[in-house]
Amino acid sequence: MEQHRTRTPQRRQPAQAPSAAPSAAPSGGLGEGPAGGPVSVVVAPAPAAAPNRGSRPGGVPPVVLALRRFPDPRLTGIGAGLFAVLTMFLLACADQLLLGGSEIVYGVLFLPVSALTALWVRPADLVTAPIIVPIAFAVGVIPVAGGTGGFGGQAMAVVTALAVHAGWLYGGTLVAGLIASVRKIRQMRERQRHLVRADRAAARRPRV
Repeated sequence: MEQHRTRTPQRRQPAQAPSAAPSAAPSGGLGEGPAGGPVSVVVAPAPAAAPNRGSRPGGVPPVVLALRRFPDPRLTGIGAGLFAVLTMFLLACADQLLLGGSEIVYGVLFLPVSALTALWVRPADLVTAPIIVPIAFAVGVIPVAGGTGGFGGQAMAVVTALAVHAGWLYGGTLVAGLIASVRKIRQMRERQRHLVRADRAAARRPRV
């Protein structure tokens, strides 16, 4: 009898799926390479921006920041006049007591008082600033003039002091006039810009 040859059935192995691409390793960690070996991945940190020593907040110079912290009152014409007159008179009295009535010191102090008067007067009364400061100079020079012999002698001393130190008087008046003029020009520009913006806004509105 012929014996049929029997073959043992062989098990078929399932087809292997292609290996997935190596996952990206986290920054600074270890990943798997194509051969399955560990591959170190080094990520360089982004360079930090070096602080600019010359930079300032908002790009504003420190002088402007200091001026912004300075008090900024708005005085009327009468208020600015009283401020200038009283300040110059008190400074002249202090000059007479401490320095024996130095007219040069009085003239130097008159310049910042004139500038402050022109800065602190309100925009509606800017024209009064160059008028106020000469009056304040004349009133404040009384304690420094050093006149004797009654009212007539005192008046002559004041007139002489005004004539001799007219340079300080003109200088302070010029400072006040320049500051008032600059403020007036800026005020006119701001008003014109406001009108231009109002016209543009009115032009963009839809007409009914």
